[in-house]
Amino acid sequence: MRVSKCVRCEAFPCADVRHECYVVPGAEVEPKKIAIAMIAEAAPADPGDYYYAKGKPLFQETTVQAFRDAGADVSSVRDIVKLGVYLTTAVKCGKTVYGIKAGTVQECSLLLEQELALFPKLKAIMLMGDVAIKAMNYIAKRAGAGRVIPAGSTYKIRGGCYCYRGIQVYPSYLQAGPSFFIEKSKRKMIAEDIGNALTLLTH
Repeated sequence: MRVSKCVRCEAFPCADVRHECYVVPGAEVEPKKIAIAMIAEAAPADPGDYYYAKGKPLFQETTVQAFRDAGADVSSVRDIVKLGVYLTTAVKCGKTVYGIKAGTVQECSLLLEQELALFPKLKAIMLMGDVAIKAMNYIAKRAGAGRVIPAGSTYKIRGGCYCYRGIQVYPSYLQAGPSFFIEKSKRKMIAEDIGNALTLLTH
């Protein structure tokens, strides 16, 4: 299955993102083999840096390093997908500035909701950064479940027990992009969170 054939934005109503950077994963995945969804912030400014782009995209480089930090024997996004992990972003277009407006995150969470619904065997959802956390909370609120992740700094709330419809939810830090190489303390926490999620693959 190609997710991009099942999930698409038709109207592009958001004004604070770069629509020319719009991307929904187009790689072939087997829905029933996906146990973990890892959701980063937004599509990269350069489409060549996206997870599933050819060559050595930046999102692949930093995400592979994050999984290797967690002890996973991987060298590519394909290896990560083979583990049962699906990689995507909460916002499907590129950023124009550092922050993304709440309305844009809410609008794009409709697409993310459709995306997650394609995977019937999900055991864990990893929320990599504040934008992904906000998107997940919008999805849960629409479903009448209230917030999945409480308000607060990520370092304070990570490690808690959070669930959505029987799926474990992990709030963590952004692993996709150049900042991953800079903040070593966050790299360690990201690795711990990935390691905890990966343990669910053997249960």
